[in-house]
Amino acid sequence: MSEQQSSRTESSATPRTESHDQAVPEAWSAFMRQGWADHDEPLPALPIAAQTAARRRRLADSFPGERLVLPAGGYKVRSNDTDYRFRPDTAHTYYSGNQTSDAVLVIEPSGEAVLYARPRSSRDTDEFFRDRQYGALWAGERPSLLELSTSLGIECRHIDALGDALGGLVKTRVLRGVDSRIDHSVNPDSARDAELARVASEQRLIKDPWEIDELAAACDATTLGFEDSVRDWANVLKYGERWIEGTFFRRARAMGNDIGYDSIVGGGSHATTLHWIDNNGPITAGELVLLDMGVEGHNLYTADVTRTLPVNGTFSPLQRDLYTLVYDAQEAGIAAVRPGVPFLAAHHAAMEVLAHGLGDLGLLPVSVEEALDPESKVYSRWTLHGTSHMLGMDVHDCGAAAPEAYTRGDLRAGMVLTVEPGLYFQADDLLVPEELRGIGIRIEDDIVVTPEGSTNLSATLPRTADAVEAWMGEHIG
Repeated sequence: MSEQQSSRTESSATPRTESHDQAVPEAWSAFMRQGWADHDEPLPALPIAAQTAARRRRLADSFPGERLVLPAGGYKVRSNDTDYRFRPDTAHTYYSGNQTSDAVLVIEPSGEAVLYARPRSSRDTDEFFRDRQYGALWAGERPSLLELSTSLGIECRHIDALGDALGGLVKTRVLRGVDSRIDHSVNPDSARDAELARVASEQRLIKDPWEIDELAAACDATTLGFEDSVRDWANVLKYGERWIEGTFFRRARAMGNDIGYDSIVGGGSHATTLHWIDNNGPITAGELVLLDMGVEGHNLYTADVTRTLPVNGTFSPLQRDLYTLVYDAQEAGIAAVRPGVPFLAAHHAAMEVLAHGLGDLGLLPVSVEEALDPESKVYSRWTLHGTSHMLGMDVHDCGAAAPEAYTRGDLRAGMVLTVEPGLYFQADDLLVPEELRGIGIRIEDDIVVTPEGSTNLSATLPRTADAVEAWMGEHIG
């Protein structure tokens, strides 16, 4: 038996306990193992089941005669004996629909797919009332193999059978970096495994109507989370960035699975740090606050939306001018999105506007034309990042796709991408006037490419300076 098989068998048989747990007398164990109702019944198929079967066939067709192994992953330690809330690997769930931990999707050379899963504990062992990680009385009841199979529309077998299933001389590709236990159980082939990751990413580039509906619902919930935050503005001013983070998280948990990524709540100069997630600063009158937040839905599709708000509810003249410059850049970027244009079209359109705006401010050390030259790009001292990334089940979706299919490719109907230009004047930047230092502005929306052009999935959240002020006036409590 391999080391991988041994560790799995042991984990299924021996409850995970901690040093401070009390001893368990055999009389109590025996009493606990009797008198429980059997409620293992078939479940209705989930809406995702029809999609995943077709997705698996498409993946299998890309690698004929080979075995494909896609793990869900396991729990990750937060501190000592406490774990982070589990979130499955995206590719695993995309092709299986499963969201339980420790499962592995295996697609055989024949095209047959089996989900090897860890079901709920049987009541003839101590695991269900002693195991802190998997026991029903500690961590909640996991679905049975029957429940998983009928709800997901796929054959399910116990995870302890995986070791035998991975034997033989079959060419095998593994989606690596998800579960170290699986990585160690199959000899790596870097090129072949990387190709599986690439194809799995590229097959997610085009979203079907069901996926676009999921993303639209995530955007709608995100809009409500932004509204929640502004309605509680008195507490925002009192408690600062943390209050907005917590308020938005409540909406994400109430209407979805979680937040799609750590919320960015940047008050004042914190807005110039692109991924500011400490969210421990004040919200100060007269400044701006940058909010980059997104709800992840129950099927793991996430929104990614940014608004920059005036803390006073109205922009100062300088803030309005800078905000309008970023808005104009975003408008140019969105207008550039349509089928057949390069993925970078939105970026180039937005940067054209921002570079000319920076030139008008007298900040560029060269002409606008020279600054925009790919060999210069000095304007990007104040823009820093790309304007777009793909969006889906991952906030930065399809990350393993080949550049030719993504960043150096063309847009196609069904792709969903962000358009999010920004301006960032660092507090210690001596090359800008003092009144600009510490100001960060970003506006971001989620755009689906349609046959005719594009649609803004997050359009219900106001974007123009006038609309933002009116919206804040309507919602501030």
